[in-house]
Amino acid sequence: MKMSDTRQIAAAPSDVYAALLSPDVLKSCVPGATEVSGDPENGFEATVVQKVGPVKATFKGQVILSEMIENESLTITGEGKGGAAGFAKGGAVVKMSPSEGGTELSYDVEAKVGGKLAQLGSRIIDGFAKRMADQFFANLQETLEGSAEPVSEDAAAADAQKDGAKKGWLDRLKGKD
Repeated sequence: MKMSDTRQIAAAPSDVYAALLSPDVLKSCVPGATEVSGDPENGFEATVVQKVGPVKATFKGQVILSEMIENESLTITGEGKGGAAGFAKGGAVVKMSPSEGGTELSYDVEAKVGGKLAQLGSRIIDGFAKRMADQFFANLQETLEGSAEPVSEDAAAADAQKDGAKKGWLDRLKGKD
């Protein structure tokens, strides 16, 4: 199954690129991720718990980043095994370009599944894969931009604290401890 989409993110391409290379950001953005470790040069190891239709599985796998052009594009390739549930593998080509107000991020995703998961049928699998990709990039956008919705004073204070934490990870990536 293949899909493509584009998102406008209110952050510089360098910030979006840095976020995609951070295991902490990846863990917070990948739906169901319980663990992400590693680095861009050697790849990441991840554990993700997901329910696809009636099948719930814990996938353990690897993610490799390649064809990396700083602040412009990268290719993400991953494969995970979910025991009796089967396997999932796929990749995404992610491109970033400066746009008015931030970054235009576009992605082309291809995914394949096997085992019990493949028996669920293409409509269920395709819908699930699309939701996973959409949720990942929505989470990435929220991590970089923060919440844009009007909030109460208590929630605003909590968001300010959370935004401070977001700036903290970004500053750490840029070397500004």
